[in-house]
Amino acid sequence: MNMSIARRFGAFALLFPLLLPIALHAQSLPKPKEFYFDGDGSTTAPLVLLEGSDAATQERLLKAMKGHGRNADLAAAQLAHIAYASGRPETGSALYARVLADLGNNSRMRQPLLWNHGWDLYRSGDAAAALLRWKEAGVDTYNNPSWVPPTLALGLWALDRREEAVEWYAAAVRTEPTRWRDPANLPALLPDWSKDDVAKLAEVAAAWAEAPPSWP
Repeated sequence: MNMSIARRFGAFALLFPLLLPIALHAQSLPKPKEFYFDGDGSTTAPLVLLEGSDAATQERLLKAMKGHGRNADLAAAQLAHIAYASGRPETGSALYARVLADLGNNSRMRQPLLWNHGWDLYRSGDAAAALLRWKEAGVDTYNNPSWVPPTLALGLWALDRREEAVEWYAAAVRTEPTRWRDPANLPALLPDWSKDDVAKLAEVAAAWAEAPPSWP
């Protein structure tokens, strides 16, 4: 990244240091529901305005972010992801906070923003904060998105909250037993996950197989 872009990115971290209400402690979660059938594909889509992440694309995104409406929010969200991916989580958090503050509670972009931020937090090593974002994106809604059980199981397992992780994985098995019982299915079920994340969820699946929790 050239220095002009870096300075402009850095300004966001200075301007918005306290805007993001991420919990400092492991987030408490409710017990899983019985089934999670809602596909909710719009939530799990990447937030991308322009393809690419090079310096020229970032310059275009910065210009778009100065505008108004959905394109400006998408530009800021994409820049937030780029910031996390390049090792600048403070700047990424500030940019996500900017977009979240701009969105109303009923915005169709709110859930995808929370879901994407959760993954950026998780990949930056902050599984506790990721759980909070995923909770807001899926658990605190009126539907039961199918992405919730495996994703929360992954985050909980990373925090060594293993009993809870198995309980959430069990919700995926209850919903679609022929798909989630066999860990060999996980790469096909989760094509966007890294090999390490799939392997970690396979550990959860093995723990479930050893002692499946009862319902309710």
